[in-house]
Amino acid sequence: MMKMKEIHSCPQLIEFVQEVGFLPLLNSGIAGFSAEELVDEDCRYVVFPDGGWDWPLWKWKGPVVTEGNCVYGKFFAGKAGFVSRAWWPDFCNYRRSVHPVPEVGTIEDAVLTTLREQGSMITRELRAACGFTGPKMRGKFDAYVSRLQLGCHIVTEDFVYPRDRHNREYGWGWSLLTTPEQLYGKEACHCACSPEESHERLLVHFRKMLPDVTERQILKLVG
Repeated sequence: MMKMKEIHSCPQLIEFVQEVGFLPLLNSGIAGFSAEELVDEDCRYVVFPDGGWDWPLWKWKGPVVTEGNCVYGKFFAGKAGFVSRAWWPDFCNYRRSVHPVPEVGTIEDAVLTTLREQGSMITRELRAACGFTGPKMRGKFDAYVSRLQLGCHIVTEDFVYPRDRHNREYGWGWSLLTTPEQLYGKEACHCACSPEESHERLLVHFRKMLPDVTERQILKLVG
């Protein structure tokens, strides 16, 4: 495996993502290949006797995205993670060839159009704007958004947290969704290579990064 190291801080996590290019946030099914497994024990999820909790890694997600030059979304077989901006053009180029822009009139097209018009929205606001307000609609809507993230059409801009009466943030937070073009500009999503060339570049990189992983596992990560 590419040189993995224990991570003790948000700046170290940012540095590591820039170094390796790709990193799932939570367990990816490949031992050691996630931020959750690489962070120091003190940065992992802990529940206090009074019912409260702390999870430094969870709180780092926002700064990694807003300050770390990293892209975040559900990119890895439905699981969320980071992609460095250096690798984003190739990643986006290949993924969009497999998951192209939705056809006009489809639900996914409506979701993407709404997001483009609004600029950025938290998930529940986007869900309401698209009319998914009935019972059992949340799961159905989330599936559409996940597919759009898989195709690199939607990314997370930041995380928004509710505040208590003392103006302190609490809870798990909501993803603030947008399109990569709106967040980084169209040029950031442009790649001079063909999708096939980008795919090969990605495979070579993942094989180098994860030499003991099967080809099937690599193909699943690359998508």
